[in-house]
Amino acid sequence: MSRPLVAGLVAEGEADEGFLGIVISRQLRELAWMSPHAVDVEATEVVSCDREHMVTALEELAADCHLLFTHDDERDRGKAGGKADGVRYHSHYLVPVIGLGETEAWMLADPAVWAGLEGSDVSGLPVRPRDVERIVDPVGLLAATVPRRGKPIRDYFEYIGRNIDLAVLAQVPAYADWVAETRNALKGLGYL
Repeated sequence: MSRPLVAGLVAEGEADEGFLGIVISRQLRELAWMSPHAVDVEATEVVSCDREHMVTALEELAADCHLLFTHDDERDRGKAGGKADGVRYHSHYLVPVIGLGETEAWMLADPAVWAGLEGSDVSGLPVRPRDVERIVDPVGLLAATVPRRGKPIRDYFEYIGRNIDLAVLAQVPAYADWVAETRNALKGLGYL
C-alpha cells in the first residue's frame, strides 16, 4: 500500500503556477525514490494570492497537504523588511512550510529545453546553470528567450516545468538548497 504525499504551493502568479507547481511534483517524485515506503506523489495544489492573504492560503492548504511551499518575492528580496531565503514556518496544523526564494531564473538554467522550442533564442542564457542566479533581470531575459510566435510567455511555463532537466536545475545553488530543505522536511515527516 502506498502512502500519499500532497504538496501545496502558495504562488504569486502564472509563472509560479505553471512552472513551480510542476517542478515541485517532479522533484518530490525524485526524492520519493529514496523512500523505504511506496510513496504516491500527488499533483501540487496551488493557490495564488497576494502577500496580505498568504497566511490564510497556507492555513487552507495545510488542511489537505503534507508539505507547503511559498514563493513571495518581496519577502525573499528583503524589500518589505522580511527575512532571506530558506525561512521556515509552521502552520498550526504542524505542516512544514519552506520558502522557495527567487525562482524566476530557474526557468533559464537549462538551455537545452529552450533549444527544443523552435524559434527560441538561447544566445543570452548563461553557459553554467549556476550563473542564472547572477541574471539581473530574469523576466526580461525570459521574454527575450521565448519563441516569437505571438504566444504569451505564460504559455511556455508548463512546458518548461515538465521538460527542464532536474539534474541541470540542481546545479543552481538556490535550487540545490531548496531540495536539501525539502529532503529534510520529508525525513521529518517520515517519508524518507
